[in-house]
Amino acid sequence: MTHDILQRILFLRDEIEKHNYQYYVLAQPLISDHEYDMLMKELEQLEREHPEYADPDSPTQRVGSDLTKEFIQRPHRYPMLSLANTYNEEEVREFHSRIIKTVEPPVAYTCELKYDGASISLFYKEGRLQYALTRGDGEKGDDVTANVRTIRSIPLRLKGKNFPPEFEIRGEIFMPRTVFEKLNSEREETGEPLFANPRNATAGTLKLQDPREVARRQLDCYLYYVATDEPVSDSHFATLQHAREWGFKIPPYIQQCHTIEEIMQFASHWEQQRHQLPFDIDGIVIKVDSFARQKILGFTAKSPRWAIAYKFKTERVTTRLLSIDYQVGRTGAITPVANLEPVQLGGTTVKRASLHNAEQMELLDIRLGDYVFVEKGGEIIPKVVGVDLAKRSDEVKPLVFITHCPECGTRLVKPEGEARHFCPNDEGCPPQIKGKLEHFVSRKAMDIAGAEATIDLLYNAGLVKTPADFYYLKKNQLTGLVRFGEKSADNLLTSIEQSKNNDLHRVIYAIGIRYVGETTARHLAGYFGSMDNLMKASREELLQVEEVGEKIADSIIEYFKNPAHREMIARMKEAGVNMQKLSSPSLQSEKLKGMTIVISGTFEKFSRDELKKLIEAHGGKNGSAVSSATSFLLAGKNIGPAKLEKAKKLGIKIISEDEFIHMIE
Repeated sequence: MTHDILQRILFLRDEIEKHNYQYYVLAQPLISDHEYDMLMKELEQLEREHPEYADPDSPTQRVGSDLTKEFIQRPHRYPMLSLANTYNEEEVREFHSRIIKTVEPPVAYTCELKYDGASISLFYKEGRLQYALTRGDGEKGDDVTANVRTIRSIPLRLKGKNFPPEFEIRGEIFMPRTVFEKLNSEREETGEPLFANPRNATAGTLKLQDPREVARRQLDCYLYYVATDEPVSDSHFATLQHAREWGFKIPPYIQQCHTIEEIMQFASHWEQQRHQLPFDIDGIVIKVDSFARQKILGFTAKSPRWAIAYKFKTERVTTRLLSIDYQVGRTGAITPVANLEPVQLGGTTVKRASLHNAEQMELLDIRLGDYVFVEKGGEIIPKVVGVDLAKRSDEVKPLVFITHCPECGTRLVKPEGEARHFCPNDEGCPPQIKGKLEHFVSRKAMDIAGAEATIDLLYNAGLVKTPADFYYLKKNQLTGLVRFGEKSADNLLTSIEQSKNNDLHRVIYAIGIRYVGETTARHLAGYFGSMDNLMKASREELLQVEEVGEKIADSIIEYFKNPAHREMIARMKEAGVNMQKLSSPSLQSEKLKGMTIVISGTFEKFSRDELKKLIEAHGGKNGSAVSSATSFLLAGKNIGPAKLEKAKKLGIKIISEDEFIHMIE
């Protein structure tokens, strides 16, 4: 029986990895998403029931289940240097001239796209991923293995047998544009600063402390260089074809070139076609194809002599500024948006462009009627980057940023340390009110189906002013509205009634506390267990929660200081909305009741995630930072020095893994 279970587990792992390769690398899925999910669920259940068969390379581990507060640095086996840049054909010819002074012509080159993401180096031994490093300073990089393992296009085990016993493979991790747009939309909803471009979002994601959040962001990776002492071919181009057979996602946008004319044709083609790609590029890379010749050419202190980047020109157009709109967001943030004479940029017609904030407008000295420079470059949203002063008319006058809200007339405020102005009238400013209502009913919040499309109607009729008002709507009120029939009213009221049973984290996220996103809401719900506990939490208690820093803690306290917010929550509670955490683990004991335990380091018997679950299962709480509220510091190997030092300074007891196990036995 045991043998059969193990065989089934091994079969499921192989089958799931095969489908991962088909879907994420080849983009040729063989089964439906539902069938894939069923395979994964079966494997998860078997592994849960038989922990003796645990394997860190199992596809179930790709979701990321641990929290790492410190990144260890490792040396690169081979220097991971930057590329020198060229910007025109003349400089490409100069590069070729330098090459043939050292090696005999003819010289074959491999041309590739220059991906606009985050460089990564993956080290494999005997066909298994050992660790993943960022570029760092070129000599050593941050070990981001836990995060990289969540990227499904990166194989944890290789296919075939003809790969070197040990090698590094380099590539670029990137965020597809559609994922980037969705991420920025979510950040805008929670009042968080937006990422400027997918490259910044990718780099930021790789440095996140929680691999589960990394997994949610759907990063992808193209690999483009194999570094090893035992090459499988002298040709870089041929080696990449081998690497594709090993299971790596090798980009299809590669071409061997033998003349400068072929190189420039490749560059010209992709400069024109880059907007048809689902990700960002900012040029091409030209590499000498022969590894033997690469070795002869060698390196400078900063870059290889055998490769160079040809950078595309940043796309910029000139057009006339017609007017400026001031938009009010859900959090009250004021965003100036330039209305422009329509102009073609990056394959689309641009009529509007962000001006960001008052400081940016002042820096540009922008004026109505000016001819402005608009760029996209790596940006998704066009932005105004300058003024063509040569075309400025003597009649244009300096602009003054508005002092009052364009929607409700309230005087704007600019908090210290913030770049943006805000309308403080969050309870009386229509765009803010409607924005908060839309957020409250959205899918990831209370998920009230059909409500989002009717916010304007309900608000204008005076039926809904705060989220609590949804729970006091009557059918006769709805059927009296335009376009609302009996069935529409019944569907909406049913969905509202069902939303009362949502778990606590959805309610916390839905009420729209500034800076509290979906993940932070889950941590708050798990730590405090009820809305009442959260509302009366001190700043020090809040700082114990994972992902809650000073900025978020202050925002939470400020939110609950507002009597209107407390009244709204009281009305929701009175209407029957659940204010308790539903999905808490079943208690095995109360041996850790009232204790807050902070974990740091790596452990032998349990993973950090398993230890956290044990703490909760025995009535304790998981803390993220050492403070006077910490009961114990559970210390493993490679403990974070800052946590250790603070624990000693505050006199916090430090316990080992064995001592912890003894406590709960």
